[in-house]
Amino acid sequence: MLRYVCLFNLNCIDSLLFKIKDLLNLAAQNSNIHVMEIDLRDYYSHDNLVKQIDDITGGYGLNLLFNNAGISPKSTRINMTKAEDIMNTLETNTVVPIMLAKACLPLLKKASKSQESLDLCVQRAAIINMSSMLGSIEMNETGGLYAYRTSKAALNAATKSLSIDLLPHNILCVALHPGWVRTEMGGKNAPLEVDPTTAEIIDTIMKFKAKHNGGFYQYNGDKLPW
Repeated sequence: MLRYVCLFNLNCIDSLLFKIKDLLNLAAQNSNIHVMEIDLRDYYSHDNLVKQIDDITGGYGLNLLFNNAGISPKSTRINMTKAEDIMNTLETNTVVPIMLAKACLPLLKKASKSQESLDLCVQRAAIINMSSMLGSIEMNETGGLYAYRTSKAALNAATKSLSIDLLPHNILCVALHPGWVRTEMGGKNAPLEVDPTTAEIIDTIMKFKAKHNGGFYQYNGDKLPW
């Protein structure tokens, strides 16, 4: 049975409240969905989290770590940018994914070893870091968004390093841009709807192979420039 472990980062809870009820209802109807609540910036709690995940997955490890939580402050222009906003955004969008990947590494290694017959792919073991095209330095033609752009560019750099360091363990690592989606963060003017874009994201990541390792891709599989 496939098991899905959904983590709610309490640091981002304000933007998730409207979705929590739906997810809890879904978990109530499906015994293989497990919802856990954690402040991921409490790094001392990561070891306990990993133990809980290991218990849930029955010791088979973790095939896919999808680092999705993120924040974007409203202070976007240089005259309004605050050091506090930059630090908070960097911690949530960059430091947390790195530290969670480190904590979950034993589970990912365990999953990879149990699927030795598979080549590098999501079905074996993978880390997908939700990035953004706003983290692309080459594509930046409008400026601003100092905290968010910086945090996502740093996450891209971290993803590349992870792809190199974890390759001997056959763990795939990719940075993914989800598209400009009509969510609370994306806003009502975003051109993409949640359901079809989510389906496309799933289809894309399921096709990731060794050639995608360490890359930066869009929700539809198109490669993005650094």
